[in-house]
Amino acid sequence: MSAETTADTVETFDKKALFKIPGDTGLPFFGHTFRLLKDPISFGRSMRQKYGDVYRTYSFFKHNVSLLGPDANEFVLMDRGKNFSNELGWSPYLERLFPRGLMLLDFDEHKAHRHIMAAAFKTAPMKGYMERLNAAMPERIAEWGKRKSFQFYPAIKELSLDMATIVFLGLEPGPESNKINQALTDMVSASLGVIRVPLPGTIMRKGVKGREFMVDFLMREIPKRRGTEGTDIFTQLVNAQDDEGNSFTDQEVVDHMIFLWMAAHDTITSSVTTLVYELGRHTDWQGKIRQEIADLGLNDDSLPYEKMKDLVLTEYAFKEALRMNPPVPAMPRMTVRDIEFKGHHIPKGTIVGVSNIMTHRDPETWPEPEHFDPMRFSPEGGARERHRFAWVPFGGGAHMCLGLHFAYMQSKVIMAHLLPHFAIELPAGYETDFQIMPLIKPVDGLPVTLRALD
Repeated sequence: MSAETTADTVETFDKKALFKIPGDTGLPFFGHTFRLLKDPISFGRSMRQKYGDVYRTYSFFKHNVSLLGPDANEFVLMDRGKNFSNELGWSPYLERLFPRGLMLLDFDEHKAHRHIMAAAFKTAPMKGYMERLNAAMPERIAEWGKRKSFQFYPAIKELSLDMATIVFLGLEPGPESNKINQALTDMVSASLGVIRVPLPGTIMRKGVKGREFMVDFLMREIPKRRGTEGTDIFTQLVNAQDDEGNSFTDQEVVDHMIFLWMAAHDTITSSVTTLVYELGRHTDWQGKIRQEIADLGLNDDSLPYEKMKDLVLTEYAFKEALRMNPPVPAMPRMTVRDIEFKGHHIPKGTIVGVSNIMTHRDPETWPEPEHFDPMRFSPEGGARERHRFAWVPFGGGAHMCLGLHFAYMQSKVIMAHLLPHFAIELPAGYETDFQIMPLIKPVDGLPVTLRALD
């Protein structure tokens, strides 16, 4: 019996309609899971070449339909017809580990939660977060300088986890924060484990235990933060209210906090790693950004909130890093009604995925997509003429990442403290490969040397 007839009998959508979409289900039982995990870009390109911009696959024990290109991104992410559920799309991967995070809520409920959470990302709280970043960064950058040569990815991961402890929790790194960091790491690793139940010895088991630790820790902390004015994100969420005075329950605070923590940490770890790699390969851009920072005349490298907008080239470079390696390479949804896209009928109950990394590396949209060129994001580089959904590392529409300005802020603070004092050097002739799933990272950790400029 073929995989076409044995695949997932519990799904309730119209398989006859689904199988009219070009594509195939791959191996019996596992489908395309292993090909997707091994090299999702090559897999996606081969499927696209064979079947076009709309094709079906079978992976992680689910039928999926991929929609590729800027038009597909706009159709799914804007979701003008409320056709797609974020919760049902992400839940196969995240429901055990990051349930009820903002990205996993839909429609009116999502809108209500987002309005409350927005209070934690207004200008005044953001200034408080930036003060914490500026205060904590010099010691970490100085430590990198003392080490001189090291693997950058684990170093920026450690730094971003420390920053999450400081900025998100308002705590200094220590033994307890190490436990928190390990719990978060275990949860992220478990999100794409092939075994989806927490059996003893599996990464899913470690992830579930990590979540239990986080829930217990945050629940004990919430009463200490109620009614206080801390400048950390956790305290802001505990006390956040929308214009009507609505606030989060304790469980909602915990769910949102764990999800935000994961999303912010992994975005900055992945994207700054790509940025440093490309700056090491294109030293002229190190000089451009270094000069831009010097022109601000900063005192003790501290980047004022009001000066962030002046780091234009730095932002272009960060955006280009996000284009080349968006930390989350694809965004799944589930259809909540039958839909049509480009002549294809997609039945209700189908997992639909848009691939930002495929769009970001499409030569028809981005000429020479493997080349690092931050000026793509300048007006003269075509930023205004390009399809507005050609670049979607933060999603789009109602679910556009609420923390995107925090990501810009943290990356600029890191550069403001790093580049005035150190040149980034890579081994001669060095290139790396990037692991794509579950989150993008260099397979070898990215060896770098920091050469002191002082």
